[in-house]
Amino acid sequence: MVKTITFNELRDIKDRLPNGTMHLIADELGVSVETVRNYFGGYNFQNGKSMGIHIEPGPDGGIVVLDDSAILDKAIKILDKEKEVKEI
Repeated sequence: MVKTITFNELRDIKDRLPNGTMHLIADELGVSVETVRNYFGGYNFQNGKSMGIHIEPGPDGGIVVLDDSAILDKAIKILDKEKEVKEI
């Protein structure tokens, strides 16, 4: 599913993820950890792949168009669970 988000929003989601989340997402989706990092703005294409992220300059770090929102969806689900745990 194609999703549009600002680069700053994407980085904020990445920054709020608990330690080890990149590995968890990579394992669940069957991709390398570097591929997940690249999705959130990393640039290690020697050990990871691009996951259909297109960045256009603009306000808030620019606009990011994600061809596949699977990694973002997993990250948001993890953050939602973290929020639920903190509210208990």
